[in-house]
This record gives sequence, structure tokens and C-alpha cells, in this order.
Amino acid sequence: MSFSPQAVRLLQERPSLAAHARAMLASFRALLGRDLINRDQNDTHNAMALYDAPFAVLSHGTEPDPILNFGNGIALELWERDFSAFTRIPSRLTAEPVLFEARKALLEIVARQGFIDNYSGVRISANGRRFEIAQAIVWNVSDHEGRPLGQAATFDRWTQLPAPVEIEQT
Repeated sequence: MSFSPQAVRLLQERPSLAAHARAMLASFRALLGRDLINRDQNDTHNAMALYDAPFAVLSHGTEPDPILNFGNGIALELWERDFSAFTRIPSRLTAEPVLFEARKALLEIVARQGFIDNYSGVRISANGRRFEIAQAIVWNVSDHEGRPLGQAATFDRWTQLPAPVEIEQT
């Protein structure tokens, strides 16, 4: 199995991501009854495969204002951030400010139900580029003892949106 240099470097720098990827993948399987990626017995390999997946995967923790704690290569490209910058921001900042309340309501539904598999919404990159995600799956992530670790999302459909039109004030 061959992995990107970025995935290899990330897992060398942050070996704890292997356990986090294991929790995300196990939670996905438990809640949705299928695997997100083809897994093997090596957690590090699975984490690198998740990073290199051809679809976006991201997650946040359980803080009162949850902070992103994982973003794969596609997610980092879409949000125009490197891993270090991506994993320092509150996940609410991935959405446009006017959509914060809708996003909060979605996460509350996921917390109650375990997952949702048809989410769509507009997101905004670090450079202000807007894109719409479609048919996203958002799920609760827990450890092997069932303790909540946060929530994760994946999607493989997105559309870049035009920049908002500036209206002159008179």
C-alpha cells in the first residue's frame, strides 16, 4: 500500500492520529453498518488511507465550542488550510456566520440520533471561498468504551460557489 508523503509525515509527527482514526472508523461502522474505507489491521495505515481518501473527512472534539481535530487532504484543500491551522479553529467557523444556528441544530440532531446521512450546507474557506456540500454524513465519534470523543463528517460532493456580490450603501 502506498501513501502520500503528506499522510506519512503527518502520522510521523502526530502518531496519536492513528487512535483517533480508529475511533472515527469504528464509530462510522457501528452507526452506519458499513466501512468508510477499506481497513486493515494497522491503525497507522488506516489513518494514512483516511488522510488520502478521495472524499473529505473532518472531525471536532467535545469542547463547549468544539475545535477541529482532524481534516484529511481533501478537507484541507477545500478549507485552504494546512493541518496545523485547521486543527486550531472552532468547527463553527467552517460555516458562514448566517448559517451558525442551522449548523448548531444539525449537530444537536446528530448528538441525539447518532448520525445523519443527507446533510447539505454552505461552507467557507480560510480565504473566503464559499462552497456547498451535499449528501454529507455526520456522525458521533466515541471510543471503544462508548465515551463521546466528538463528531465527524464526510462528503464527496461539493460545488464551488460564486463570491457574494457586494452592494454599495447609499
